[in-house]
Amino acid sequence: MASSSSSDDDHHHHHQLPNGSTSTTPPDIQFEFSHHDPTIARINNGSFGSCPSSVISAQQEWRLKWLQQPDDFYFNTLKPSILKTRLVIRDLINADHVDEISIVDNATTAAAIVLQHVTWSFFSSHFQEGDCAIILHYAYGAIKKSLQAYVGRAGGHVIEVKLPFPVNSDEEIVEEFKRGLELGRANGRKIRLALIDHITSMPSVVIPVKELVKMCRDANVDQIFVDGAHAIGCVDIDVKDIGADYYTSNLHKWFFCPPSVAFLYCRKSDILNELHHPVVSHEYGNGLAIESSWIGTRDYSAQLVVPQVMEFVNRFDGGIDGIKRRNHEKVVEMALMLSKAWGTHLGAPPEMCSSMAMVGLPACLGISSDSDGLKLRAHLRTCFKIEVPIYYRAPVKGEDNPVTGYARISHQVYNTVEDYFKLRDAVNKLVNNGFTCALLSN
Repeated sequence: MASSSSSDDDHHHHHQLPNGSTSTTPPDIQFEFSHHDPTIARINNGSFGSCPSSVISAQQEWRLKWLQQPDDFYFNTLKPSILKTRLVIRDLINADHVDEISIVDNATTAAAIVLQHVTWSFFSSHFQEGDCAIILHYAYGAIKKSLQAYVGRAGGHVIEVKLPFPVNSDEEIVEEFKRGLELGRANGRKIRLALIDHITSMPSVVIPVKELVKMCRDANVDQIFVDGAHAIGCVDIDVKDIGADYYTSNLHKWFFCPPSVAFLYCRKSDILNELHHPVVSHEYGNGLAIESSWIGTRDYSAQLVVPQVMEFVNRFDGGIDGIKRRNHEKVVEMALMLSKAWGTHLGAPPEMCSSMAMVGLPACLGISSDSDGLKLRAHLRTCFKIEVPIYYRAPVKGEDNPVTGYARISHQVYNTVEDYFKLRDAVNKLVNNGFTCALLSN
């Protein structure tokens, strides 16, 4: 019987595919990810992603091609091969032109490209001191630091929109964002940039980006940048529908590429010609996509394997869309199983989870700081062979026995139900043994 891809790869039940079409079976998946440490319950695909063996082999071939005859590769192969990757991305995210797609190292590099342009706008007096950028409080740490480095140093003001967590609906996020926009425009200030996450990292929540982008347009925000670091391979992306000026996503998180590769989409406009890669090399002035395709001698192989990644995902029923759907369904199922076992709740309703979900940990574990979360994570890694990030949420005044710790679980094709049982049992064991974070030494 042909088995479906991962969602039911707990080796117990397999879906029959229509027309007897071939699909990836659990042994295939085990082979493709046989380089993973088999002793670890790896439920943290969100942090560093995963790359199948067939793609690693393809990457190795690209590396050897370069090393065999670098000059020929540089003059005749590199740019056309990066163009192939750009064409695949253009179609996957529904962009109009391949010129709108640049391939860069990661979402942090993409942010540097956009923020560098914002900085120049301050220096050229196009933007005034005190004009502001707006960002979500849960924005990724590196992106917050980037805003500090680029916008803050140029005299801009950064406004963080506080978001509720646990969160119950999109409306709660929309309301808070509305308040942030009002604050940004107070005293005649101008909001020059809005930086909006598509999926926040910690805590992980899918943000109603299309609505927030529209609110920014209505509030005359100059430029809108969506940081979709986790998005490609995890949720649907339609850049025309979302309507932002810039959109970035890492291909090494949920899209099976080796590290590190990401795309930056820049909507065709006058600004596109003013954007430059922060690493200036020979292609400076030839447009961002071409500048990005050569930033000096380095290993470009991660950027070239996207066609092979497409071959890999197309071995699954429904391709990348099928993988996304099953990962989402499975992570929600596992999150509900865990919250039930621990007597807690999810940090967001299922429709606001992607292929990641936040699951409340028992309050008696005594997670009372970010460092407690890190210590507990390390304890689970060393003593139980489980890799899962833990988020600390400060209690609100008057809360009775509040849930202050949440595990961020991921589901990718290589995960099995046993991985989540291992986490469930480990936490239950800690609870039964009267463990608290206070017992862990610094």
